Amino acid sequence: KNWLFAGSLAAGQLMTNIMSLLATARANGIDPEQWLRETLAVLPTWKYKDIDKLLPIKSIQKTES
Repeated sequence: KNWLFAGSLAAGQLMTNIMSLLATARANGIDPEQWLRETLAVLPTWKYKDIDKLLPIKSIQKTES
């Protein structure tokens, strides 16, 4: 219900997407804060075509390999 007070529809959708990524990280045993910190650190130089490799589920697959 917090999304009702996000300020706009676009802001609410953005907040929902971020919370979904953090919940995915948590559900897969990844510290959401650490994942977000690391992702935001590499994002400015990351290639757009490889953006899916930053998803929390990809972090799990990378460590299992």
